[in-house]
Parts: sequence; C-alpha cells; structure tokens
Amino acid sequence: AMSTLATEKLYRMLGMYEALTAVEPDIESLFTGDARDFFSSEVAGVAAQLGSTIRHTIDQFVNVIHGESSRRPVLGGEIHPMTRYVLNYCGLLAECRATLDMVLADNNTSNHDTNDDDHDGGGGGGASSTPSGRCMREILTHLLRNLDEKSRLYDDAGLKNIFLMNNIYYIVQKMMVEFPALRELLGDDWVRRHRGQIRQYETGYLRASWMSVLASLRDDAASAAAHGHGGRAALKEKARSFNAAFEELYRSQTAWKVTDPQLREELRIAVSERLIPAYRSFVGRSRQLLESGSSSGRHSSSAAKHIKYSLEDLEDYMLDFFEGVQKFVR
Repeated sequence: AMSTLATEKLYRMLGMYEALTAVEPDIESLFTGDARDFFSSEVAGVAAQLGSTIRHTIDQFVNVIHGESSRRPVLGGEIHPMTRYVLNYCGLLAECRATLDMVLADNNTSNHDTNDDDHDGGGGGGASSTPSGRCMREILTHLLRNLDEKSRLYDDAGLKNIFLMNNIYYIVQKMMVEFPALRELLGDDWVRRHRGQIRQYETGYLRASWMSVLASLRDDAASAAAHGHGGRAALKEKARSFNAAFEELYRSQTAWKVTDPQLREELRIAVSERLIPAYRSFVGRSRQLLESGSSSGRHSSSAAKHIKYSLEDLEDYMLDFFEGVQKFVR
C-alpha cells in the first residue's frame, strides 16, 4: 500500500484489496474489546490506503497514455505497441470489475470527462454506467485520442487511415474474442460506434488512395466525342497515367501492413470491386478506339503497348497489397 506507484502492480493490488476486504469480518471475529477495535482500525486503514494507491495508479496510467509522445510512426501503419499494451491491461482490469467498482465508488472518482469526446460511445446503462465501466471508457478515450495524434505523423492520407483502421479493429476484435468482460463494461453502443469508425477509415483510405486512379479511367465526354487521332492520343495518355499511378501504389502499399487476415482480405476486395470494373470498361473503350479504322494491325499493336495490364494481372497484383513487404511491378 505504501510502495511507489507502478502500473504493473495494479492488478495485484486489486487482488490484495479484494482478499483483505473479504477476510475483514473474520479478522474482527477473532478479537474482542480494545483488541478488536485496534485490528478493525488497522485492517480498515490498510484497505483504505490500498484503495487510494489503486486510484492514484489508475490516474498515473491514464496520464502515461495521454503523455506518450513518440514521434516515430509505426512502420507500414501497423498496430501501435501502446494499443496492445493498453488493451491487455484493460482486459485484466475488467476481470476485477467488482473490486474496481468498490475502490472507485469509495472515493467517488468516477466523474470522468469522456462524454464530450467523439470517441466515447456513451454509457447506455448496465455495466457500462458503473464506476469500472466509466473508468475503462476514460482509459480507451485517452488511447484513441493519442492514436489520432499519432496518425498525423503519416504524410500519406491513405496510410493514416490504414493505421487508424488497424488499431481500432484490433481493439474491437480483442473485446469480442478475448475480453468479454471489457466489452460488457464498455457497452454494445460503444462497440457499434467503433465498428462504424472502421468502415469510415476504410472509405477514407479508398478515397485517398484510389480516387485519382479511378478518375483516370473514366469515360469523359471530351474523349468520347473525339474520334480519330485526338481521341486515341487522349486514351493513350490516360493509359500511361493509370499505369504509372498503379505501379506507384503497388510499390508503396505492398509495404503497408494490415495485420488481421480477414480485414486485409476485406480491404483487397473493396479495392477490387472498384478497380476491376472501371479498368474493364476502360480497356474495352480503348481497344475499340485504338483499333478502329485500321486493318493493318498498327493500332492493334498500339493498344497492346499502352494497355499494359490485363484484368488477371491486376487481380494477381492485388494479392500482394498490405502484406508489409515492399515489392515492385514485375
């Protein structure tokens, strides 16, 4: 109870507090008179000191999360070590929620400031409105705020979204699979809200990384109306632009890492659902225009030269994305 504050001791201190308060009536029953009063006072004093140390340790833990200010982005947008540590820590604390409720309620320390934060999904009643539930939301709110700050270390907007998606997906999956007690403390509304954020970051990634690429494949009115040499020149330029953009994305995003296999596959599918139909349509238009008006095969060879990738090529290349190993187009 009098030791130096250390977050690694918190789980054990909660166990000590629980054990001490559980045996307090038995200790009192061993004595009478002044001795009983003395031992009762001693046990109550130690329990109170343990409770105070636990509360201050939690405050220190929150401050450590809030103040973690490393300026080196995680390579490839992977899960931040802080996220893993905090989730595992909260999972252990959630297993002691009954004792944590006693400790926090004793000092009325559950007046947290998360209600005005965008990341807090609200209580929703039940376990999530208990002192331990509010404590868990406060800890995770500080974690999410810090992750937001760290996402700004990435210059690429697409990678910023991958980083946030990786980390929030990890948090939600950990609660669903390994830490049901933590999920109950946070509440279903919190989980739904953050699942929705994963989808928002996915959309943000698709817009940041692929909007300009897909735009180069669109059939605009000018190129559709410009038959002949002018139209062919425009399509050739579009093809060159797409080839260069795709190769750059392949080079950079094969080095990005989506850690969870299911999320990685979902993201590849989301890209393919937008890329493949747009490219199929572009290839059809291009070949029709580039090969029209010639029986010599000159324009046919021109089409083959500029339409560099087949649909099967793109589908194969997409399998290399988000593996965390940088590659170049072969």
